[in-house]
Amino acid sequence: MAIHSAFSRTTSLGAKTALAAGAAVLLTLSLASCSADTADAAGTGTDGVSYAADENTLVFGVVPDSVDTQTNYQPLMDYIEQETGKTVEYHESTDYAALIEAAIAGKIDVASFSGFTYITATNNGAAITPISSIVTTEGEVPGYYSQAIVPADSAITSLAEFAGKKVCFVDPSSTSGYLFPSYNLLEAGVDPVSDVTPVFAGKHDVSVQKVGEGKECEVGFAEDSEVAKSDKVKVIAETMVPGAPIVVSDTLPAELKTQLTEVLGQVTIDDIIASGVTSADTQAFRDTFYATEPVDDKYYDTIRDICVKTSASQCQG
Repeated sequence: MAIHSAFSRTTSLGAKTALAAGAAVLLTLSLASCSADTADAAGTGTDGVSYAADENTLVFGVVPDSVDTQTNYQPLMDYIEQETGKTVEYHESTDYAALIEAAIAGKIDVASFSGFTYITATNNGAAITPISSIVTTEGEVPGYYSQAIVPADSAITSLAEFAGKKVCFVDPSSTSGYLFPSYNLLEAGVDPVSDVTPVFAGKHDVSVQKVGEGKECEVGFAEDSEVAKSDKVKVIAETMVPGAPIVVSDTLPAELKTQLTEVLGQVTIDDIIASGVTSADTQAFRDTFYATEPVDDKYYDTIRDICVKTSASQCQG
């Protein structure tokens, strides 16, 4: 699958070995032990059906993208609760690695992943299936932009100039905040481990903030929705990223999995409001959600392609 990017493509990937080595240190997952814990998930029955908590509860997991994460997802969780009749329990992981671990251990029933965390989780045994991705504007395809940012008054205009700088990434398992930036830095001749000083901000909005301040991070990367909120940074390059998947656990009862696929597979904000979920009728939710569009596993082959090109250790099973 082709990789569509506005970033420079002028050099080879000779630094990929260093990326793999550095990322292996940064991503401190105990994936093998998590896989062993999968059978211990709460609610496991003799027929192999299991729930993260119990049969009356759906645990909704998210990656900690920003300080507004729960607010952004609450109307969608209210909608799931209304349509399924089950209590929806919000679960925000401490970081991307923790959400991957939770998925592998069967501790989530529904989740909003990044594309990279989805690939990492399934490569390491998570029994989950992507069903849809959120779009924020009518007519757009599932996806968003990984943006390279610098302070608003910076003279930097290219990724090649990131060499020697303190670079803000989001998390070693972030699609738009690490995997795509690493690939594009390599293409620009900059090793994202040895040629820069990596700083992991933890959340996209924090990465934007630190770059805007220009102290802890001189340059960096973040998702476009968070970059747009700041006048302290400017964008010098961007890459289209496959939309973050909403996934469901394969261990749920077949009829419930089918219901969740129908509920979340293709629904607009107007549909949600019309169903009686008043929490969706706010400008804050409209800014982050227009509809869901169906996606499947193959949609994330672009990320698999980049995993091969960068030899990123997080991609490995």
